[in-house]
Amino acid sequence: MRTIYTEAHRQQDGGHELLEGQFVKAHESPSRADFVINRVREVKLGEVLEPQGFSLDPILKVHDKGLVDFLATAWDQWAATGRTFDALPHVWPVPGLGRRLSDSIDGKLGYYAIDAGTPIMKGTWNAVKASADVALTAQKLVATGERAAFALCRPPGHHAGSDFYGGYCFLNNAGIAAQAFRDQGAKRVAILDVDYHHGNGTQQMFFERDDVLTISLHADPKQEFPYFIGYADEIGAGAGEGYHMNLPLPWGTDWARYSEALEHAMKRIEQYGAEALVVSLGLDTFEEDPISRFKLKQGDYPKMGERIAWADLPTLFVMEGGYAVEALGVNTVNVLLGFEQR
Repeated sequence: MRTIYTEAHRQQDGGHELLEGQFVKAHESPSRADFVINRVREVKLGEVLEPQGFSLDPILKVHDKGLVDFLATAWDQWAATGRTFDALPHVWPVPGLGRRLSDSIDGKLGYYAIDAGTPIMKGTWNAVKASADVALTAQKLVATGERAAFALCRPPGHHAGSDFYGGYCFLNNAGIAAQAFRDQGAKRVAILDVDYHHGNGTQQMFFERDDVLTISLHADPKQEFPYFIGYADEIGAGAGEGYHMNLPLPWGTDWARYSEALEHAMKRIEQYGAEALVVSLGLDTFEEDPISRFKLKQGDYPKMGERIAWADLPTLFVMEGGYAVEALGVNTVNVLLGFEQR
């Protein structure tokens, strides 16, 4: 399996995030990708390639132009006010307040961001665009005949919706890749999100469509971020009714319980008749993850990869979360090795 990776990810290196009422060191850091790419090379998973450069067209197929333009210029607007530290919002358009786009950079931050945990800095746009290019390059490999590819995307993407960002995510790499499969002829594409947190951006992006089946296994939003979305009764709307599935799980979920949900998800994908599969590969389900509360062990991840491989679909793995940094490389590659062994 070939891996797409770029050093451009280092340009997103947030200082702090607001978490549970405190400013803490940002969990989404360059070291995450370092541990993963080092493990990919250590086990000789396959060739590591640089991404191609793509235009904005594939991104604008699923993202609002206003969001994309904002992300590309946000740092310059922030710096123009004299501030040299990371840009974070401090006010949001909650129901009753309205949602109009302000001329102020502070208003724009609150308009587009869902949280105060996703800092923007000078290099953010370069890293974000490169991350999307990583996904698109890996997608191209799969679309042109490779069984599978791994897009080592950083920043991650599944919390980013068509017109919002947050949860460490700016552009939805999995969604961009899924749309690329559609544009290149796949009639039905599935996105399987195995990150600990609900893929709210992916759900929003495809909620009214029947050509992209979206399934998310995640911590119950009654207990966990993003709190307001990710419930089991959210099954799609309009043409998309029945084409979205949420499988929320309680804190403390281990492999026995998780694997039952994964089996349910895979059977739905097989029933759907997908022609390509995009896996939002988050590894924050690990028992030692500092911001998560599932109990999967390192030995469980090869089994996850093997079960995904049973679907016998062209498969693109897109890197998402995982914050037990020193174990992240082993856990990520364990999934890929489990897939390869099938």
